[in-house]
Parts: sequence; structure tokens; C-alpha cells
Amino acid sequence: MKSAIALHSLKIEDTTLTVRAVMLQHNPLQLPSAEDLPETDHTPVDSELQILVPSLLAAILTWYWQKRTDWFWGINLGIYYIPKAPAIVPDGFLSLGVDRVKSPKGRLSYVVWEENNVVPLLVLEFVSKTYGNEYDTKKVDYARMGVLYYVVYNPEYSQRDRYEPLEVYRLIDKDYVLQPGDPVWIPEMGLAIGREQGSYRGWAREWLYWYDPQGNRLPSPEEVAQRLAAKLKEMGIDPDLL
Repeated sequence: MKSAIALHSLKIEDTTLTVRAVMLQHNPLQLPSAEDLPETDHTPVDSELQILVPSLLAAILTWYWQKRTDWFWGINLGIYYIPKAPAIVPDGFLSLGVDRVKSPKGRLSYVVWEENNVVPLLVLEFVSKTYGNEYDTKKVDYARMGVLYYVVYNPEYSQRDRYEPLEVYRLIDKDYVLQPGDPVWIPEMGLAIGREQGSYRGWAREWLYWYDPQGNRLPSPEEVAQRLAAKLKEMGIDPDLL
């Protein structure tokens, strides 16, 4: 009889443990982690410039802010702001006050509730041949998220869309207000963003750049290396032999 009672108790205990495990797995208050979420929406880009333009901005910041570890620039990376909602995937975005490198394998996506609820300060959208709702629904999404600056770069199709090639909006009273000028000053960064002719990866064309408080365009790491090589040559040193 004692054995039967003990066996019955074990069955009840096993069942209880199983129910508890199932409840934990389906706990609606348990937020998904970056490991659980897709890193992006897997929508292919229309142009390589959608990658290269934000890549140049990232490269310049990496050089200029090389001693800072409190910022992150994402490229074509999903931003998760609302649990159970799909990711919003800008071409580029900047967050301040977060870890530059979150883990040895980097970020799989940008999950706001895993970033101390820090939303991006700035997002960048590159308008390509296929219109991606950059001037309407995406503005609504980013405003709802609380992104302070919304940058739309439209170098090829601005006349088609009847907008300026570069437009920078600032969130004021829950609505985006177009900011005047080019470059446009972003006080939270201590930098401005604007467009200018230049060369990146051997491609001479108009690019987006960062500018310092005096209005000087920040050079890319490629340009810094070229200037250093020129100075070495002036000193009679062949940089190729270093």
C-alpha cells in the first residue's frame, strides 16, 4: 500500500512539474530575446548604395569616436520595439548610451527591452527605385517609437517623389518637423549630417558625411590613411615599406 501511495505521489509531482514547465514556456510576460527573433526582415536591397551609404557613415564614426564605447550604429538590422510585432528595419540607425559591442558575436538584432529601453536617436532611410514608404508609414512608425531624428536620403529619385535629396526631420510634439539647412546640426551627437561629393572605396559620387561644429567634413578612414601616406612621403618615408 505504501509503495502504491509513493508511486501515486511521484506521478502527481511529475505532472505538477510538467504543468509548471509548460506555464513558463507560455508565460505572456516573458519577453523574447534577440536569440528568439529574426535579425532582419530579409527583404533584399534594391541598390548597393543602401549598404554603402550607411557603411561610410559608420566608418567615419568608428574613426572619430574610436575612444567611445557608448554608441552603436546598425545597418539593415531589425529594431524590435513592441513585443510580438515584426521588426522595423532601417538602412542605418544610431543609438547613444548603449554598449558599442554587446557580445563577442555582436548584436543579432536591436531589441529595445534588452538595451535598457534606449530607442535609436537617429534612423536613416535610403530611397531607391522601389518606393518603400519612406515619406509616410515609416515616418509614423519611427515617430511612434520615439526616434528623435529621421533622415531620408533620396539622391536619385527626389524629383520623382517631389522631395529634397536630403531631408532631416526632428520629432517635436509627436510629429516630425523638417529641419532647414544642409548640413543639419544634431546637438545630441555634437555633429551635423550632410551631403557632399567625395570618394569611398574608389567610387567618386555624392555621399553622406558627418561634420564637426566648425562645419568641417569629417574624413573617412580611407582619406585619413591617404593623408598620412602623403605626409610620410613629404618626410622622405615610403609608406609602402612600413
